[in-house]
Parts: sequence; structure tokens; C-alpha cells
Amino acid sequence: MIICPTHIPDLLTINFEPINDFRGSFIRSFCFNEMANAGITFDIAQTNVSTNYKSGTLRGLHYQGEPKPESKIITCTRGAIFDVIVDLRESSPTFCQWFSKELTYDNNIALCVPPGCAHGFITLEDNSVVNYLMNEFYNEDLSLGVRWDDPNFSIKWPRKPLVISERDASYPDFYHNQNSTNI
Repeated sequence: MIICPTHIPDLLTINFEPINDFRGSFIRSFCFNEMANAGITFDIAQTNVSTNYKSGTLRGLHYQGEPKPESKIITCTRGAIFDVIVDLRESSPTFCQWFSKELTYDNNIALCVPPGCAHGFITLEDNSVVNYLMNEFYNEDLSLGVRWDDPNFSIKWPRKPLVISERDASYPDFYHNQNSTNI
């Protein structure tokens, strides 16, 4: 594993190093010790898999609020996605900035997303599958989101969504103010 920082504090890319031989390949997709050596503490509470039938399916931008914000490790295990992280941590120097990365089955890259950041993606191929490792249990009462096309973020998505849930399409814009309950 090669773990690299991004411009957003605590948001990391994880580049897997496949071992190839005549049988195929092998990748270590999670290693507590390697992550700890890189300064990452990540205890897995649950794993989730998102199957997306159509190219142009958009999910997000989701996050879990206080007092149980969640970290995620995201990989694409089939197909391809354009993955987006938005920093919603008011104390962060990159507050309201975003980061994107194309994750594919073939490029062996994952994202380690810190708590307080919203996450979403749009599929670039039919039948794309996304795997999430979560450090907190899902809590419906703390499940929050912001709109994928919020002008406060100006995310440059590679395409418009063709498939999006009513919930994701109806999230409000994110407005930063002293009384914000979004984070």
C-alpha cells in the first residue's frame, strides 16, 4: 500500500500494489498495521456495497453528523466512478473545498475519507460496484447530505446524472453561518 496525502487535510489516497502471477493478481485492500504506521487509526464497524446498474448514477453527497461522524475507505470493485469529497469541517483550512478522483477496478486506488467530509460519486460505467469500509455504525438520525450541484462548492462533475434518488436530488444547498446545523 502506498498512502498519499491530498490537499484536504486527513483525506488520503491509498494506492494498492498488486502482486501478479500466472493465476491472476492479489491485492491487500486493508491492513491495520500499514495504516497505523502511516498515522491512520481505522477500526471497521461495518462494510457496505453499492451496486449501480447504469452509467450516470449519482449517489451523494452524504455524511454522518455529530456525535458519531464517520470515516470511510472507498474502493471501486467493478466498473468506474468519479468520486468526490467535500470538506465540511469549519475548522479546516480547506473548508468547503472538494477533491475528486476516478476510482476503477483497474487503477487500484482507494480513498480514505475523514469524518466531517461529505462523499458522493457518479458512475462512469454500467454495473459499477463500490465498497465502503466504515468506522462508525450507520445512524439514520445523524445521516445528512448536501446537494450534488450546490453552487457553494462548484464541483466539476464529468457529466450530469441520469439516475439520482429523490433524497439526493432534494438535499439543500450548504450555507455556512454561525448557527449551521449541517455539521
